[in-house]
Amino acid sequence: MLQTNNELKKIKGDASFRSFYRKLSSNKKSIIVFASKKKEKNLLIYDAINSLLIKNKVLAPRLYSENYKKNYIEIEDFGDDSVFSLLTKNKNQQETLYKKSINLLGQIQKVKQNRSKNFKGKTYKIPIYDNIKLFDEASLFYKWYAKKFVKKNKLIEFKIDIKKQIKFLLTHLNSKEKIFVHRDFHVSNLMKFKNKIGVIDSQDALIGNRAYDLASLIDDVRFKTDKIFKDKIYHYYLKLNKKRVNEATLLSDFEILSILRNMKIIGIFTRLAMRDKKKQYLKLIPYAWKLIELRISNNKKFAELKSLLDLNFSKKIRNEK
Repeated sequence: MLQTNNELKKIKGDASFRSFYRKLSSNKKSIIVFASKKKEKNLLIYDAINSLLIKNKVLAPRLYSENYKKNYIEIEDFGDDSVFSLLTKNKNQQETLYKKSINLLGQIQKVKQNRSKNFKGKTYKIPIYDNIKLFDEASLFYKWYAKKFVKKNKLIEFKIDIKKQIKFLLTHLNSKEKIFVHRDFHVSNLMKFKNKIGVIDSQDALIGNRAYDLASLIDDVRFKTDKIFKDKIYHYYLKLNKKRVNEATLLSDFEILSILRNMKIIGIFTRLAMRDKKKQYLKLIPYAWKLIELRISNNKKFAELKSLLDLNFSKKIRNEK
């Protein structure tokens, strides 16, 4: 465990196994990231991804020092102004902040390299975000959440049916293009720093579908926006990327990935509560359901999945925290 003193102040963490400390004694503001579990991902891979983003002129935390043996790194401190905190203080900034976030996403999606060196000098190759990975993530919905609500005598049948529907959605992802995917591109991981928007928590980045990060931002479970605003931000992204995308493919992939991502989120938040005793995320599940409902009602290809979910999860269940 990291020895704290008057020079370090523990700050709010996230859903991971890391802890964070703000260094108070130095002229240059810095954060100590401590991780004894999953240390390769949380320290080495995190540094490799940040280095790659910085090389591509994306604002990400710089590494100041490392003590891998003692399970920590020291990185640049972006302060406390996340896009989420700014939005909760002043909703008048909503359109401006979301458009700036879309501009940042455009920068990130132009990253061409899939390799980067970490502070140990070892090259990290970013894995592909393939359908196997997407399937495993969406499966957290039935592995953790469904077993709480689906009756035991119906659970085996439900698992067979939901797996079939997840696979069906994955076969309908049409984009063949593979680009940099941050994979946690939401308002709590976007920071206003030196009058720019930067990104943190990049250690889970993969190479995959461009619609994934777009869905993460627009259909973000942490901050509620209405359908009109969601459409406006989606079309802003489309306008900036018209030459790079097929509109029908992007919309279809966006809807599929939003549904799968929010199923995954419901599973993860249930797991955090049941396994890790982190119950604060349960309050976000009802809105995750609303986001699934928003996208699932848009298209006939989701009809079977909609029927399956409606049959097994009542409105009362969906609103349970």
